[in-house]
Amino acid sequence: MSEIVERRPPRFRTPLVESSLNAKLLPTVLSVIAGSVDAIGFLGLDGLFTAHVTGNLVILAAHLVSGSGAPVASMLSVPVFVVALGLTRLLAGALARIGFASLRPLLLLQFLLLAGFFVLCASAGPRLDPDATKAILAGMLGVSAMAVQNALVQISLKGAPSTAVMTTNITRFMMDAGDVMLGRKPADVAKARGRAMRTWPAIVGFAVGCGLGATCEMAIGLRSLVLPAGLALLAVAMEMTADIEGGRGS
Repeated sequence: MSEIVERRPPRFRTPLVESSLNAKLLPTVLSVIAGSVDAIGFLGLDGLFTAHVTGNLVILAAHLVSGSGAPVASMLSVPVFVVALGLTRLLAGALARIGFASLRPLLLLQFLLLAGFFVLCASAGPRLDPDATKAILAGMLGVSAMAVQNALVQISLKGAPSTAVMTTNITRFMMDAGDVMLGRKPADVAKARGRAMRTWPAIVGFAVGCGLGATCEMAIGLRSLVLPAGLALLAVAMEMTADIEGGRGS
């Protein structure tokens, strides 16, 4: 008697960015979040980058070499970012093992961290001493939120460009634009065009986020963090109302 083997579909798959309209728009929304958080944090917390961790390394090195005191938040930002990335990866792995897609929980986690960032800063008034304990804690919540965003794009949004590292995106976009104009193989040109079409909205979104964040911070100070926190809630809502989990298109 032949043995019948039942094959069950995997309970966890990584969604494709092309699987729905909301899935296509989600990386752009995340880019606006990253740009606005980075601009607001830089202006309101004495030059702290929340998304652009490389900038914190530059600032830290410059302070150390010049002999001036390095800001505590800048010193903490890199290790906090690394730890948050590691914990996010562990969380995503745990969710995968029990059969849950990671996108929604990670988006929700990012929202909670940004909401905490906003609440701490808003409770201290429009201006906050960047060396105060509350400011340092708030900044680390922002850094952690951006670490979660960087991780979830890698883990939970298959095919999405980076939403916070624009140097890589701009380089990739220009190389792909060159391939589209100069490429000889139709298949290679098509791949380059597809990558470019996915990358440019993230670049524009980040630039728009920077502009909005800077404008709002100049107007209402750190209370402007309501902007990225609100957008993070929108991202959660977009995921919940779109059929982008469970590997549609896989």
